[in-house]
This record gives sequence, structure tokens and C-alpha cells, in this order.
Amino acid sequence: MNAQPPVGDSSRPLSVFGGGGARPRVAVVGASGYAGGETLRVLAGHPGLEVTTVTAHSSVGRRLSEVAPHLDLGRDLELVATTTENLAGHDVVVLALPHGQSGTIAAELRERDPDVLVLDLGADHRLESPQDWEDYYRSEHSGTWTYGMPELPLHHGPGGAARQRELLRGAREIAVPGCNATAVTLALVPLVRAGLVDPLALGAVLPVGYSGAGRSPKQHLLLSEGIGGAAPYGVGGTHRHIPEILQNLRRAAGIDDARLTFTPVLVPMSRGILAVATAPAAPGIGEDDLLAAFAADYGQEHFITVLPSGSFPSTQQVVGANTVRIGATVDRRSGTVTVISAIDNLVKGTAGAAVQSLNIALGLPEATGLTRTALAP
Repeated sequence: MNAQPPVGDSSRPLSVFGGGGARPRVAVVGASGYAGGETLRVLAGHPGLEVTTVTAHSSVGRRLSEVAPHLDLGRDLELVATTTENLAGHDVVVLALPHGQSGTIAAELRERDPDVLVLDLGADHRLESPQDWEDYYRSEHSGTWTYGMPELPLHHGPGGAARQRELLRGAREIAVPGCNATAVTLALVPLVRAGLVDPLALGAVLPVGYSGAGRSPKQHLLLSEGIGGAAPYGVGGTHRHIPEILQNLRRAAGIDDARLTFTPVLVPMSRGILAVATAPAAPGIGEDDLLAAFAADYGQEHFITVLPSGSFPSTQQVVGANTVRIGATVDRRSGTVTVISAIDNLVKGTAGAAVQSLNIALGLPEATGLTRTALAP
């Protein structure tokens, strides 16, 4: 159930961004962290973009080879301070900062250069509701940007848009989705849209890898603390990706209300998310109905693979790939639908989604620099 790579809007020449036919210049802010480093890894294989600046905070003055020796951009860049002066003159700026830190620098960048394409890997610009932001993040809302989930179907998109992809073309401010939100949203949206499950009783438990917690050293993230065990967090409706997922369901299905019990669980793997989503099935619903709903919404999507009946994904199948793999079934005894989706939290959950979205925004073929092929073993 895979389509050819989307072509994108090729009518817009790259030279308008880079000048004189040069490749667009990219700066990555927060390059020493996991999200920033993974963005650099993906961009290293991108033929249409050139990374020219990397910024950091505590690692300023060090070479990229010191903080991320696995990366090869063709030259060993020095990490510089995150200032508008250092970011000026770039065509694309990727903000890989902790939540709550992107708003100020983004506003300064937009004021200085309205044409620069800015992508925020943090949560600052994902939510449409200022109240949702204040409830979950306890700070002032920074505004809402175009959401970077191209595959999200829209119930009533602006201007008649059928998918979020259409709204990304020509965008200059892109909010990259949360990794957990990506896994759960894409697992549930087709079934809620088709009326196959009860949207008021959605549940999701997600084993997640430790890289999702970032690179900063913390006691509970040490190998000796985490190895051989599993630890839940964000329990009881407190996780910050909940309003983002519910927002996506409203936009995709046109429903006024949905309720989600959402529990992520840290497990001893470096990367990956296995979202196990459940919901009461509508009367008479069978597995064929589920697969038909997924085919209707994702049958032409290059980076979404819906598995055949009886097959379910694992995180090993998506490591390093910009891919979502989904399996679904119905427990007839309990009347419950189970959908399992697997993503690499650092690729499709973060850096891959960013590059996929910026490709669309720049008029490049959507799949440029991205792969569906995972690493194994």
C-alpha cells in the first residue's frame, strides 16, 4: 500500500531561495542535541540543501566532530551562539530547542527576514488554542504555525484543502509535530473519520525510546537507572501531546469532542515508538472495515505502510527510516479495535517530518533526502 514519492510543486525554482542557482542555505539551531543532530544526519544526504551554520548553547566554540562525530556534512562546522546575527542570510532555519524557547528567536527571525523558512521542532507553535497551550505548558502562547504533518487528511481544510500537505506549499512557518502525537494521530485518524470507533473512549499506551527525552543528563535517564525496566510518565492526562492529538482528530474528522487516555512508557531502547491504540468498535465492524479505512486515507502515501491482516509492526522495522508502519485488528469478544503503529521518534517523529515538510514548502519533491528503508539488525 505504497505510492510513488509525491512530486511536490516543482514550478517554483530553487534559485529564488539560494540566489543564482545556489542551493538553499540551512542553519540548524540546537545542533548538539538529539533532534538537531538527527536533522543534520538527514540533511547530510539531501542533494538540494546546504547546511552552512550550526548553533548551540553550552557547546559553543566546539567543532561538530567533537559533539557528534557520527555526522559528516563534508566540512567540520564550528558551533556558534544562537543569535539573529548568526542566523541572518539563511534560506531555512531549523529550531531544535526545548519547548518554550523557540517563540522569541522565531519572532526575531521573522521580523528581520520575512522570507526565511523557519521550522520549529519544539511545541511552541503546534497548538491552535492559547488555552490548551497555557493549560499544558504554563506559559504564554507564541502563536500557531502551519502544521508539518503532510499526510493528515482534513475534514474542512482552508480553501478546500484535502490534506495538510496542500497547506505546506509555500509556507514560511512550520510547526513540526510531536513524535508521540505523530504515532497516535496516524493510527487513529482513519478510524475516527470513518466512524468505526467511539471517539469518546480512545486509549493509547506507547513504549518509547530514551532519545525522546533529549540529550541533557538526568538521573532517571542514566543507563543504570533505565536498563532492564519500564517507566511510565505523563500519566493521568498530563502529557503535553494530548491536546495536539485531539486537535488533529478534530481537524481530520470534523468532530467536536474526542477523549483520549494516553500513557507513554520509557523502555530501554535508544529510539523508536510503538503506539498501541485501542477504542470500542462500532457495531458489526470487522478487520476488513479497518483496512479499508486505512486504504482510503493512506493508500497513496509514500511514507505510510499499512500491513496486511494479521501483521503488526515493530520498532526494529522503522529505525532510521521516515516511515510509519501500521497494523490493525478487532477483538470480537471484547468489541475493541487495536491499532499498532511504529515510528522512529527521531526521524518520522522529528527530523524526517521536518525535512519532508520543508521539501514541500520549497517546491522540492517531497521524498528528497528521505528513505523508507530501515536499519537492521
